[in-house]
Amino acid sequence: MKIPSQIIEVIEKLETKGFEAFVVGGCVRDLLLGLEPKDWDVTTNACPEEILKIFPDSVYENEFGTVGVKIKKEPKKEKNREVEIVEVTTYRIESKYSDKRHPDEVRFAKTLKEDLSRRDFTINSMALKINKGSNLEIIDLFGGKEDLKNKVIRAVGKAEERFDEDALRMMRALRFVCFLGKNWRLENQTFKAICKRAKNLKFISVERIRDELNKIILSDQPALGINLLVETGLMTLIIPEVMATIGVKQNRHHYYGPFNTVYKHLLASLEKCPSKKLEVRLATFLHDIGKPLAKKGQGESATFYQHEYIGAKMVEKIMNRLKYPNRIIEKTVLLVKNHMFYYNVDEVGEKGVRRVLRKVGLENIGDLIDVRIGDRLGSGVAKAIPYKLRHFKFMVEKVSKDPISVSQLKINGNDLMKKLNLKPGPKIGAILETLLAEVIDDPEKNKIELLIERARQLKEEDLISLRNIARKRINEEKTISESEIKDKYRVK
Repeated sequence: MKIPSQIIEVIEKLETKGFEAFVVGGCVRDLLLGLEPKDWDVTTNACPEEILKIFPDSVYENEFGTVGVKIKKEPKKEKNREVEIVEVTTYRIESKYSDKRHPDEVRFAKTLKEDLSRRDFTINSMALKINKGSNLEIIDLFGGKEDLKNKVIRAVGKAEERFDEDALRMMRALRFVCFLGKNWRLENQTFKAICKRAKNLKFISVERIRDELNKIILSDQPALGINLLVETGLMTLIIPEVMATIGVKQNRHHYYGPFNTVYKHLLASLEKCPSKKLEVRLATFLHDIGKPLAKKGQGESATFYQHEYIGAKMVEKIMNRLKYPNRIIEKTVLLVKNHMFYYNVDEVGEKGVRRVLRKVGLENIGDLIDVRIGDRLGSGVAKAIPYKLRHFKFMVEKVSKDPISVSQLKINGNDLMKKLNLKPGPKIGAILETLLAEVIDDPEKNKIELLIERARQLKEEDLISLRNIARKRINEEKTISESEIKDKYRVK
């Protein structure tokens, strides 16, 4: 375990003045897991005023005994910051939490044990003592090392009391389960306490709830986290619309064993979503949220007509309720609304693909395809990208790239009319096509002065024969370009 020299220096300065000081919290957990801590926290029996005397160039603007001590940044960190802040907090014990989030008052404690006993989970309640010679000693008073070994999230002390103190800890518990890696689980009493105290989440601001939800959605095991939110009853207070999807049977298009209900399909789709983007994962998770309202009939022949439009409106309301930024809402709603885009190789041509592009935007096509991939794999099919989806990608690139066009030329019809006194008519198109054919053979000719001069010469030529030659050359180039794109997507 490597401790940055700046942290060691902070601790040594406190100890030199006769105080205790320990590295504490999540950074100790990460060190023991072999991870690089993102932040470093120090706890001490020095009161804030005493800390400020030792580190006069510090920041103290809170009621919780936390002083922001400035240290020089590590060489590998951001170049635009000269210093970093290490939070040095006085041992403390806390009183009643009337708002289920913040203590009514903060009282400083005398011992490390008192301080560690107020923390959320055992794996976050270990301290690290740096002895002389930089020898490290783990202070583990609540079994955190054992829980790390067994991959268990356990509340410190009485779980219900910890969640009465801060209701957001319930979501943090679930986030740790799906964030720390495979095979992590909630300790049984901690799980039961969350179920009992789930209603306390209503005391937490929607912004904090949203931020924890985002971390779950973006973890490597998002479906596990979402399912725990449902099982504990927390989802009822976050996105109650999800609860309505439980038990709703799918139709024959999604009738694949374990994924035959809307809820299970949404979980599987989220788990299989290939994108790391928040709005894409949200769209994948919520893409069929409108199915319970849209469902007509039962069994394999049930229909869900226009569920994508119903779902898009629902998603917009959900995300506004959770106060997502407008750009995230707009993108997620767009993806949900268009996730049912129709494409069959022999039925939809270039015009159909252009219609999809106009509705979604070229910049969003890749994200829409990722939603479709999650949707497909969440239905139990074997292939993420079948032939027709590859063909759709080919068509998108073909119609959007427009590789051979007179628009590539440095001049246009207006330039010809002004410079050569030409009137609108087919002759202008013939000249431009001839110029394009010549530029294809020699891109260096695509310069305004050269093109105007060449156009002046072509004005006097037999443009019918020139045009035929030019079109042949352009079509040859189009065929080559299309062939290259087809090879890229392995389509015929």
